[in-house]
Amino acid sequence: MATAETLDTERAGRMRSGDRLQCVVVTPERTLFDDLVEFVALPLFDGELGLLPGRMPLIGRLGYGELRTRTEGAVHRYFIDGGFVQVRDNVVTVLTNRAIPSAQVDTSAASRELELAQDRRATTDEEQAEKTRAIARARGQLRVAARRG
Repeated sequence: MATAETLDTERAGRMRSGDRLQCVVVTPERTLFDDLVEFVALPLFDGELGLLPGRMPLIGRLGYGELRTRTEGAVHRYFIDGGFVQVRDNVVTVLTNRAIPSAQVDTSAASRELELAQDRRATTDEEQAEKTRAIARARGQLRVAARRG
């Protein structure tokens, strides 16, 4: 069975040199990434979205997880802490609270965050929602760290 990554790799061999996406990742502190890429995968709040050049415009709400880009066979991974994405005219703009290159994700801190979040007592709907977000955030960091190889 073909996976998203194997299909991406196969398509990369057929791409013309002009088939690129401009990918811009912006946090409140800085622009983390602004480069031409062949492919972008994003964690939406309800699943993963893969983007190739020529995609129809869209706006989506991001979840917690891995943003993956591919350029000339090299895959770069980042942890994304929610936010929004806009795709328009082969430009992918990611607005997120926090974006961390996978090599900089601290697995011990993420594990501690997960334990604390799971042990947190939630008595109101708001506390339960925050607990759920904290668990998803910590699990997302651990998944990104596990895939960095």
